[in-house]
Amino acid sequence: MNLRLIGIGAGVLIILSLPLAGAIAGPDFAGQGDGKGGGLFSALGLSDSPRTSSGAPARPAAGAVEPGKPGPAEQPRTDSRCGHELSSPHGLEAQTCVLVGEGHTWGRSYYRNTSGRALDAVLTMMGPAGRTVQIRCAVGAGDEPGLCETPKEESAGDPDSYSAVAEFAVPDDEGELLLRSGSNSSGPGDG
Repeated sequence: MNLRLIGIGAGVLIILSLPLAGAIAGPDFAGQGDGKGGGLFSALGLSDSPRTSSGAPARPAAGAVEPGKPGPAEQPRTDSRCGHELSSPHGLEAQTCVLVGEGHTWGRSYYRNTSGRALDAVLTMMGPAGRTVQIRCAVGAGDEPGLCETPKEESAGDPDSYSAVAEFAVPDDEGELLLRSGSNSSGPGDG
């Protein structure tokens, strides 16, 4: 009876240790994408990846890209100018920004609504020569962060000539304003 339990325990221990062995062996970058590139396959010698004379997987030089394998895509640069993160006693937090990238400018407001009720947000982005873009966003009741964003428009002029303002209000006839957040808003003590 004891031998049977010991055998079962040893089998379970081996099964449970296999993922740990794979994690310790680490990834085999040279074999990625072939379905056999995981660290466990390499550690057990089951990978068809090239090997060095010591038996270790051959790895490309630092910064080198293997032929036929694309490197990481270069992400376009996006600059932002944000106002301070503001909060209201009604359970609303927001920060509003103007973003500029690839010849486009747009407004974005990050928010978190813990008020317990759905709200409306209006995000307005103002640019040079009286250009204005406005969007209305529904702000769900919940603690999850969200964002409201205007469409991207072709930039016209200096990025500093743009500003954005988000207004959060109760969606009823009164439309009680709970918070106004701007890309150039002053925080407490900023006068």
